[in-house]
Amino acid sequence: ALPCPVFYTPGNHDITYDAALETYRRHIGEPYYSFMIDSLYFIVLDNSRRESNRGFDEAQLAWLQAELEKSRPAKYTFVTHHKPFWFELTASGHPDTTNALFKKYGVDMVFTGHYHVYFSGMYDGVRYISVGSSGGDTEPGISGLEYHFLWVTVDSSGIHTAPVAIGGVLPENEVTAAEFAFAQNVERSGISFDTPLPVDPSLNLRESEVILNLHNLQQEIAADDTLRWEVPEGWMVTPSVLPVSLAPGDRSSLRFTVSRSGGSLYPIPSVSIRLPVATGKSQPVNRGLWLCREAYCRRVSPPPTIDGRLDESVWSAPVERFFSDNGSPMATDSVYFYFAYDDSSLYLAARCLESKPESLKAALSGHDAPVHSEDCVGFFFQPDLNREEVFQVYFNPVGAIFDQKITPNVSGYMTGDPAWNGIYELKTLSSPTGWIVEARIPLAQWRATAAPETAWGLNFRRKQYRLRTSADWQAPIDYDPKSFGRLLFRTQ
Repeated sequence: ALPCPVFYTPGNHDITYDAALETYRRHIGEPYYSFMIDSLYFIVLDNSRRESNRGFDEAQLAWLQAELEKSRPAKYTFVTHHKPFWFELTASGHPDTTNALFKKYGVDMVFTGHYHVYFSGMYDGVRYISVGSSGGDTEPGISGLEYHFLWVTVDSSGIHTAPVAIGGVLPENEVTAAEFAFAQNVERSGISFDTPLPVDPSLNLRESEVILNLHNLQQEIAADDTLRWEVPEGWMVTPSVLPVSLAPGDRSSLRFTVSRSGGSLYPIPSVSIRLPVATGKSQPVNRGLWLCREAYCRRVSPPPTIDGRLDESVWSAPVERFFSDNGSPMATDSVYFYFAYDDSSLYLAARCLESKPESLKAALSGHDAPVHSEDCVGFFFQPDLNREEVFQVYFNPVGAIFDQKITPNVSGYMTGDPAWNGIYELKTLSSPTGWIVEARIPLAQWRATAAPETAWGLNFRRKQYRLRTSADWQAPIDYDPKSFGRLLFRTQ
């Protein structure tokens, strides 16, 4: 046992949804609270279930302000919470309610986590530190810092902090928030592909030329590195290794020939290079080959009856080739997905076989239940390929729904908004061989149209609770629409 008291700050893997809150309270305690040690005031906040940078709910903000008022006599005040929304707001120059409170009441330090990398900054007199990983998944940061913990000392001369890693103690500004923000931009924009490689429903891919675009965003430091492709068995990329030299701010378009001689579609080739961030600091940039599977959506008239039976001719050409979430062969029982449309609606269906139907997990009901933790099917639709707006919809075997709209946050990363709710006509049926879902989705709520020879971004999956695995159409499942395949609208 540790020879000191331990105080917990809840993260998104501790309280994943509202139902988990009571479990946390039962085993740990209240998710937000305060305490005082000598003349030091500590405030622990909870943003574990907040999925956007809007921060904290009104009740918690009111509680926080009252606690900050109590902290005024303290020598130093410290605040902890898991997700570093300060980075997305304060550090990016956007209004931030919590930072305004911290400034008003003289908070000294704020500690966060979540990103699994270390960075720090000072804004309006408040020192912020986001602590990286001390055991969970991580990658070397731009300075090479991986696993570490943060050592904080308070003495008569002030507050002293240092990230402690294997082999050394590092300064607080080892990586600044500004450097981390620039590194994120490098990771996001350093490599791009001109167009995706289409993969037809039979998983065929013709030999193609791929144009890869490199951008050295650093305006003062040249990029000199070797670009390398990792090429799995069954694939060929030529050339697979290429020295690269880019002047500050320069761009380059490189051409590669890609082919596949058989075997599994996954794993796919990936390319990597390091691009400069600051003097002595660089960001590894990795991209998987931009593949784009194709599924067909057929025009229907009259529309199908939403009864869960799937006995109409429109449901006769299923998508049935899937993969596990890491791209390995599908490990779930068989599953069949179907798509159809008319002028006003999208129609979809799934038939999920289950060899042990008594094991189906479908305890949740209603709208916005976390059905992704049960047996379910899920869809990601991008109705306009020119608009970064995605609609996620999940259904479980008893008709419970989870949906949200996914758009870029202020840092450019796709973030879900569960407050968005759609309208669905839905029917599910269970049988000794499995379960079925059939649904009609009005297009108007997505500001969408469906017409022959047009395309949407698409990904979808079946999650099978008994086997703790999923059948994914295009792996890996991701919020980013650049990871999606295409739903192609056809007349028949």
